[in-house]
Amino acid sequence: MNALDRLIALFSKLPGIGKKSAGRITYHILDNPALAAALAKELSNLHQAVKRCGVCGAFTETDPCPICADPARDHSLICVIECAQDLRIIEEGREFNGVYHVLGGLIAPLEGVSPANLTIDKLIERIGKNNARELILALNPTVEGDTTALYIQKTLKGYPVEITRLASGMPVGGNIEYIDKLTLSRSFRGRVKI
Repeated sequence: MNALDRLIALFSKLPGIGKKSAGRITYHILDNPALAAALAKELSNLHQAVKRCGVCGAFTETDPCPICADPARDHSLICVIECAQDLRIIEEGREFNGVYHVLGGLIAPLEGVSPANLTIDKLIERIGKNNARELILALNPTVEGDTTALYIQKTLKGYPVEITRLASGMPVGGNIEYIDKLTLSRSFRGRVKI
């Protein structure tokens, strides 16, 4: 395997990038030496510059991260997310003003991921330390997400914290004709009074 094939194979291991896209990226980099140099520099420095926040587990260049260090945010409101990427997506919505807790995955016994592999113990510590009044479980509505949410709910049963979950159901602009049965079912269960 030559250098071109190796790079295409590496790019195709990235999420959402197939072999064709990996090939296009590789050839684009070959045609742009300045881009290749900048990309190589950033990739080689990435793990030295970016670390996990010691409080929430998000990726940051400072510890604690700017969100955890911000006194204007509501530290009694903790949004529990699967991975650091979810934080960025929620922050772009500019709707949430609390803090985050990154679990580092979801419970998935078939993949060997148990509660011990996640940061649930650290979450429990934070609840007491922050006098948390609400945990928002912003986990994907999948079997693993539901299992993790249920586990957290049962684990925190005796704690004086309200546990909520993001609403799931029909998207804005969605058409009932195209909604799958599970989404429609969740829409009915999660309906709100108007």
